[in-house]
Amino acid sequence: MVQDKPITKVQELVYEMKVKQVMAENLITVRPETPMSQLREIFRQKRISGMPVVEGDYLVGIVSLEDFIKWLYDREEESLIESKMTRQVECLYDDEPLVHAISKFERTGYGRFTVIDRRSGKLVGVITKGDIIAGLLEKLEIEYHEEEIHRYRASHIFEDIVADRTRLVFEYDVLGQDFEGAGECSSRLKRTLGRLGLDPATVRRVAIASYEAEMNLVVFTKGGRIVARVEPGCITMEVKDSGPGIADVKKALQPGYSTAPQWVRDLGFGAGMGLNNIQKCADEMQITSTLGKGTHLKISILTGDDSGAKGNSRAARSHRSHGQEES
Repeated sequence: MVQDKPITKVQELVYEMKVKQVMAENLITVRPETPMSQLREIFRQKRISGMPVVEGDYLVGIVSLEDFIKWLYDREEESLIESKMTRQVECLYDDEPLVHAISKFERTGYGRFTVIDRRSGKLVGVITKGDIIAGLLEKLEIEYHEEEIHRYRASHIFEDIVADRTRLVFEYDVLGQDFEGAGECSSRLKRTLGRLGLDPATVRRVAIASYEAEMNLVVFTKGGRIVARVEPGCITMEVKDSGPGIADVKKALQPGYSTAPQWVRDLGFGAGMGLNNIQKCADEMQITSTLGKGTHLKISILTGDDSGAKGNSRAARSHRSHGQEES
């Protein structure tokens, strides 16, 4: 593993935060039976580029400024929005990690996405790139003040404890298919390490690696356990499950390769970047997997000043495996 650039605080937050934390909830909507001519004043006053079309609380389409301009250009007689709107609308779920939203913006080039409540299917918001930036800035300010208030005097915890060997162990149980709670365990681990006073850059690497490992457990298995061991100079995470195992580790490590079924991808998960992102964050990564029995993933992240150098040469030869994997 060669870590080209240090992981930033913003990169850490986009994994931790959910779409619902930054989306706009005060929606301007229209109904399918609204005349197209009424859009002129709405677009002029609100200065927006598009609106959700709803029936009750449910999204049925999107009408854009481009749709309105085309209607004017074609000089058609009065038409209803339902005849001009786009019915096939790409959406985001409110409980999706923000990193999924950013990826979708980059992939599609769209300026906004409607947001749907995963449980009810109702329209609950709209998200733009501007909403993401504003939400991240607000979160950065809040976390800065919380860290000042809650930081526990533990930056030298291993020096203060009198023992031949010292180790802190944190265990987290992950439920399979629990997409709503996905990411909670890695967020709790991140907060714990932050309050121990560990280097923020190291905590970011742990947070992203543990998030991706947790998502693999959620998407591909019935559940598993993440065990984090904090020792002088190193944080080690072991991720175990009794899932299907890894069929081809080399393929699983390739960016974009995924064995996730389509219904999982439709939920916004299983993009095929999990193991690859873990590898980028780790100083060493080992995989042991057996078909039909499960996977054991071990991730080591150094916490000393040389954490980015010593581990890199080892990580390139760190993949030991047989069997199948979640990607």
